[in-house]
Amino acid sequence: MKEDYVHGYSERETRRLYDQAGSVQKFIHYDTVFPAGASVLEAGCGVGAQTVTLAAKSPQASITAIDISENSIDKARRLIVEKGFPNVKFRLADIFNLPFERECFDHVFICYVLEHLAEPEKALQSLYNVLKPGGTVTLIEGDHGSCYFHPETTAALHVWHCLVDVQKGLGGNSLIGRQAFPLLKQAGFRNIRVSPRMIYIDRSKPALMDSFVGKTIIPMVEGVKERAMETGLTDETSWNRGIRDLYRIAERADGTFCYTFFKAGGIK
Repeated sequence: MKEDYVHGYSERETRRLYDQAGSVQKFIHYDTVFPAGASVLEAGCGVGAQTVTLAAKSPQASITAIDISENSIDKARRLIVEKGFPNVKFRLADIFNLPFERECFDHVFICYVLEHLAEPEKALQSLYNVLKPGGTVTLIEGDHGSCYFHPETTAALHVWHCLVDVQKGLGGNSLIGRQAFPLLKQAGFRNIRVSPRMIYIDRSKPALMDSFVGKTIIPMVEGVKERAMETGLTDETSWNRGIRDLYRIAERADGTFCYTFFKAGGIK
């Protein structure tokens, strides 16, 4: 089952994903470590933005990274080869129809994937089935409803809500981070723990403001312009005003931005 990726597959989106991964790595992945000899399935690896971190932080684990996009897997493979990590292999596969035996992985890692799926519960159940008894899951999702910023203008809020609405129209859910616990519970996992990872930025952190807000968040919003226009959610004037106001957050001396990711884990 192929899902429509709201942000598209452009080279700009590839760069944005790499920028995002680098900017939030220390907030999200300081505790992402798998033991030596462990078999890890990364579901929905995309262009390898998270795969690089997994390979680097768990060099003695065996990582199998899958995705439904052959083009994305090619980019991920090239990146891993370039970085010199020997512990990753890639496979073209559908998360809803996994080509693996039941109970064959020690760990499952899934990051920024469920928000794009119309049936996230079904995806988690599929992943649950390939985990060994006692195996663990690591789930990371954002929640666009957790975002707030200053200065907050009507125009900036408008384009942000366009992003949320476009993704909803495609069958996704950009507010899914708050559902991490019930989703894992419904899939059958136990000992579930959810760790909110809030990222707050002001001008005392200029590098993070540039990388996360200027190069990650705003381009993410800009990527849905065409669909927002086609569906009547916005017009050219309103859109341009809102994007301009978002960029001003990153440029102004008094600009601030806050967003929360949700990292959850559980045991089969």
